[in-house]
Amino acid sequence: MIDPTRPDHGRKPLRTFCLTTFAVAASLTTSARAETEEQLAMQLSNPVAALISVPFQLNVERNIGPARDGTRTLLNVQPVVPFSLNAEWNIISRTIVPVVWQDDIFPGAGSQSGVGDIVQSVFFSPKAPTAGGLIWGAGPVFLVPTGSNDLLTTGQWGAGPTGVVIRQQGPWTIGALANHIWSFAGDSSRADVDLTFLQPFVTYTTRTATTFSLNSESTYDWEGRQWTVPINAGVSQILRFGGQLVQVGAIARYWADGPQQAPHGWGLRFTFTLLFPR
Repeated sequence: MIDPTRPDHGRKPLRTFCLTTFAVAASLTTSARAETEEQLAMQLSNPVAALISVPFQLNVERNIGPARDGTRTLLNVQPVVPFSLNAEWNIISRTIVPVVWQDDIFPGAGSQSGVGDIVQSVFFSPKAPTAGGLIWGAGPVFLVPTGSNDLLTTGQWGAGPTGVVIRQQGPWTIGALANHIWSFAGDSSRADVDLTFLQPFVTYTTRTATTFSLNSESTYDWEGRQWTVPINAGVSQILRFGGQLVQVGAIARYWADGPQQAPHGWGLRFTFTLLFPR
């Protein structure tokens, strides 16, 4: 029997209620945060998602050149900025700014470092998927000869079409991105640019915002009539550093095909992406 004269009478039920409420609230907050991070991971698998992000992609490449003794470290800074065009359409700006350090990419080449050529893509994309659940975007892509060294630039201005189509169902994202760039101006002593880029990809995202990915970033050089085919398999995770959301990842790369001047065998890629959800 409860003794109403005891000083802690009524406090235990109140304490139990408060602790239970706190535990439930914490659980709901954790669940909501996990769900939000899972959704962000899914958006990062979508090249035309309306999410501001700044990926830093560090590539370590070895066995370059006919003697296979060249090395390259390539940091791609790739800001993605969406703009709302109207109630139905978004414009997605995707920029690739390469920063390169390389040695002996062919006999006698020596060492170079600096900025490479910028690639700028602009996608017009519907805000809502199609009735069949497809997400797509299309627009122009531009090549800007910003390379700071003759061996870091094509010396050509280029342009062409780009497009992407994906389907997201449950934790899966399956799709492909493609573009083609023709040169239209630049250094007449340099080779023309006539490149097709194909990137089929599949990702699987868990409830804890871990993403497993498999893709190829294949390029066909119509001038040299040669494929370059790296195959990438990796894992990434969304984390919080204070109030900043980031995604970090590690990817193993294997060059299945390529010309002599391409890397051979295995390489590595590390990614660090700053996220700015609205």
